[in-house]
Amino acid sequence: MSFSTPVKSRPPVANCTPPRMSYQQPRLELSPLTPRQYSQLTSSFMSSRRRSPSGAQAKTCIHRQASSPLKLDSYPPECTLTGTGPVSSTPKRPGKKQLFRTSVQGDRFIPSRSSKSTAMSKLESESKVSSDLSESLPSSISSALSYQPNTAALAYQSSVAEACGLALNTRILAFKPEAPQSSKPIDLRSQYNRPLKPAVNAQLRRRLPTSAERILDAPGIRDDYYLNLLDWSRNNQVAIGLDRDLYVWNAESGNVSNLLRTNSDTYIAGIKWSGDGAYIAVGLSDGDVQIWDVEEGEKVRSMSGHAARVGVMSWDRHILSSGCRDGSIWNHDVRVADHKVSEFVNHQAEVCGLQWRSDGNQLASGGNDNLVNIWDARSSTPKFTKTNHKAAVKALAWCPWQLNLLATGGGTYDKHIHFWNGTTGARLNSIDTGSQVTSLQWSTTYKEIVSSHGYPDNNLAIWSYPSLVKNGEIQGHDTRILSSALSPDGSTVATVASDENLKFWKVFEQIGKKVSSAVSGTLGSSKDIAKVMMIR
Repeated sequence: MSFSTPVKSRPPVANCTPPRMSYQQPRLELSPLTPRQYSQLTSSFMSSRRRSPSGAQAKTCIHRQASSPLKLDSYPPECTLTGTGPVSSTPKRPGKKQLFRTSVQGDRFIPSRSSKSTAMSKLESESKVSSDLSESLPSSISSALSYQPNTAALAYQSSVAEACGLALNTRILAFKPEAPQSSKPIDLRSQYNRPLKPAVNAQLRRRLPTSAERILDAPGIRDDYYLNLLDWSRNNQVAIGLDRDLYVWNAESGNVSNLLRTNSDTYIAGIKWSGDGAYIAVGLSDGDVQIWDVEEGEKVRSMSGHAARVGVMSWDRHILSSGCRDGSIWNHDVRVADHKVSEFVNHQAEVCGLQWRSDGNQLASGGNDNLVNIWDARSSTPKFTKTNHKAAVKALAWCPWQLNLLATGGGTYDKHIHFWNGTTGARLNSIDTGSQVTSLQWSTTYKEIVSSHGYPDNNLAIWSYPSLVKNGEIQGHDTRILSSALSPDGSTVATVASDENLKFWKVFEQIGKKVSSAVSGTLGSSKDIAKVMMIR
């Protein structure tokens, strides 16, 4: 017999005869049986075998064919039959292979899913169950239960899966890739008993400015790398030389005064405040060196003798050193009429960098001959001469919190900052800045140094020492920076560039005591004490 639709079958009659097949019935594609229908069909088949009087008559109840048209779906073997009635054993028949060793008589179907794996999809489970069931059942039953799904149904499933972006043979929810496994055992006590990180003090957070605190005009400033036209006094006054005029801007009151104006055939080449901030030295293009009292607004004295322009100067108490374009360095004692007390000669080109150490024991000089000389105050010959730079050395700076540490910066064809030990003459470190170095300023608050640059970057760079890590850059000018100066409190850096702008940058925040040396190069905080120099 053949089934057109799955129905609940009745127990077959024991002495039935096979039906006569007068015509060949069409082959039908049947839908899968549910687990309940599958169990009922199996129970009916087992009951018919138990009630049959003889094995020969029982065989006639099922018509065997080489290929049965009946195709049934198969479901997982994990769904077993479990009943509450007694279990009876089927007697063995000698010479025949026993189909089932035990049968279960019960009135309930209770699925057992203890061995069910939720990691497999429904399609994987069905394919596995079909293969296992076909091995355990006779060939006639397995062939009848083998189900081939409808082509239209498969096409529909494929279209739906493609529209949803799903794969039929994979899980929808799964770790991909798998969750990482810890190589060490996790100690929850150590994980949750960690001390909290202390809150960072707002004063310790470093902020670099992105815009200038103040911008002043600097019209007519000379675009000359070898000149030094900007300086900041101890009394918080900024002096700048603009061609023939010298202007003084008071940072506290905001007042601007024109201190002097030179003759039409000369210009200002260099300026330098005294240690007490009461006087300012002015170097002119004709070789003359003048000293002006800023408060009185008058010239105190003029010291001539240089054969060319004086572009750089440096104070050491009552001694004023001036560097000339002819390569000579003169030391002037401003207290006496015969001002020239000594001369240092070792440069073959213009002296463009000059600075005394804070204790007055050494003088550093740099020139257009690419040399760096370190002079002893008691000798007219240099203690050390360094030839490491490949361009003019204008930028010089002694460290305020390490007396014997000297930083020097080279020009366009050098672009390096070298750090020297003034006691031994050894080079300690070097930085390739990638740009022309025009000035250097050590911080009195941090262990850092600020470098100003010309071509091609035209910026400010902040470096940590001794790690030489660049902490940041400030892009502030359109053209190269010519000079820079540090405020008396050590927080602000002033820069002037050939774009005729004077800008002030809050680079170093005040977080406490300054990092400074015990030796100071100033004369005193009082103006009256400072004027004991008795400039003549």
